[in-house]
Amino acid sequence: MIQCKRTCDPAVPEDGRRILVDRQWPKDCPKEPMPFDAWLPNVAPSADLHQAFMSGQLNFAGFTSAYRGELAAQPTHWWALLQYGQSECLTLVFTADDPLQNHAVVLAQWLEDELDRFQGSSSPVCYRDEFPR
Repeated sequence: MIQCKRTCDPAVPEDGRRILVDRQWPKDCPKEPMPFDAWLPNVAPSADLHQAFMSGQLNFAGFTSAYRGELAAQPTHWWALLQYGQSECLTLVFTADDPLQNHAVVLAQWLEDELDRFQGSSSPVCYRDEFPR
């Protein structure tokens, strides 16, 4: 299971592995002790893309498409997250104000899609019934 939470939301044991996915460290969080299991700044959208979205040059659909393109171009930035999402609860932690339209939501969907793609069924589909006899 992959979920998203803001940095201001309290951590609970059900969060599983908590990964900060922002490019910048949150201003209101101490670095020691680190309140996350890891910080992956490179998985966040590029500074230019983030700025275009924040300034209103891109709507959320445009941002989503462009960010997914960045993710596709850099699988090494997110590949390790698949293992966490496959075997335990993974919480992507972010600082954005909008809990529904932000990069963590796009990343979570991207990871879910990748897990679906790689986990597929254990055997091929049988099409025997679709052919005339």
